[in-house]
Amino acid sequence: MSQKLPPEIENKLVRLQEFQEQLKMLMLRRQQLELQLREVENALEEVEKLEEGMDVYKTVGYIMFKSSKDKVLEELRDKKETLELRIKTVQKQENLVKKQFEELRRDVSRSLSSLGISVS
Repeated sequence: MSQKLPPEIENKLVRLQEFQEQLKMLMLRRQQLELQLREVENALEEVEKLEEGMDVYKTVGYIMFKSSKDKVLEELRDKKETLELRIKTVQKQENLVKKQFEELRRDVSRSLSSLGISVS
């Protein structure tokens, strides 16, 4: 026979699922940012190898523009710095959600155990 859970525990289980989804979204966002950062670092490395005075082209939307090596390097370094900051921010959010998730998970386990329901 199935035992009906108290509403308080059901609400906590819903919050656990929400934390889990939020954590997945944050992890996905961090991975996307890390991929962008690797792309910027690769572009930076390639542009740095170019000799002075060589033409450098960059795309903006569907249009390609001629630019100077120094200008492109500056833009790439700014982009890299911005991405690094955004990654740190997402990591902090991720850690906070993980902590909240674990605290709530322990609370739910204790509540279920007090009702005689085993949790693995």
